[in-house]
Amino acid sequence: MATANNLHFPLMLAAALGCGLNAGVFFAFSTFVMPALARLQPPQGIAAMQSMNITAINPLFMLALFGTAFVCLFLAIAVLFKWQQPSAFYLLAGSLLYLIGAIAVTIAFNVPLNDALASVKPDSPEGATLWARYLTDWTFWNHVRTIAALAAAVLFTVMQLK
Repeated sequence: MATANNLHFPLMLAAALGCGLNAGVFFAFSTFVMPALARLQPPQGIAAMQSMNITAINPLFMLALFGTAFVCLFLAIAVLFKWQQPSAFYLLAGSLLYLIGAIAVTIAFNVPLNDALASVKPDSPEGATLWARYLTDWTFWNHVRTIAALAAAVLFTVMQLK
């Protein structure tokens, strides 16, 4: 049991930091990257976002995004065996917020939108039509990811005060 307790704090810290880091990335996209892309002509905005979507698939970002998800999944499962602890609710809520609000939303909404954008030619009429919807829809779901990841980071942090 001592080993589990020794791992508990570093895992919660990793979850808090990972959720906060990802919330920051999502926040940056919501507050200035997407608005900047919206100011460009559709072919330039599409080409820029297509490039970002390709370069986002890299080991460091994937580690931050899915490594945090792995830690949250582990913590969510572990807390089910220690539900009587005072901080259990915060741990489970933070984990589920990140897993559902950041990861599931990414997989269910942002990635399919990215895939649709990848399939159009930036200078085509279809591209311009898709771009207008993409900016609104992708940014909405990114706001959801931002709020969920930030709320998860807050819950993991507050939990340390309990």
